[in-house]
Amino acid sequence: MVVNFPDISALLRHAKGQSLYQNLVAQLQKDFVFANVFMEWPDDISPKDLKTLVHEKVYYLIMEKFTDYLNLLYIIDVPEKMVKAIEATDVVEISEQVTFEILKREWQKVWFRNEYGS
Repeated sequence: MVVNFPDISALLRHAKGQSLYQNLVAQLQKDFVFANVFMEWPDDISPKDLKTLVHEKVYYLIMEKFTDYLNLLYIIDVPEKMVKAIEATDVVEISEQVTFEILKREWQKVWFRNEYGS
């Protein structure tokens, strides 16, 4: 399970290769709804489009609805130390790295559920 992904694209390729990409999309949808951050995307969304949509939503939340952004991170269970460790100076870069952390955490959930059942 311990896979260090160099970037979002590698993570999404890995999820597709493991036939767990749809589960990852479903987990994202579930957690976003649970955090009251509504996003609609087709069931057959491509990894590139998923990456773009999540990144745009995270950017928007940081800029316009910061408390919703914090709630989303809490719901998804992104470690605070990971977010604090981001050294980017530009909001676009920060939102991209936060998107990566979100996708990594969601991938962990999907992988563990697949590996250990439940």
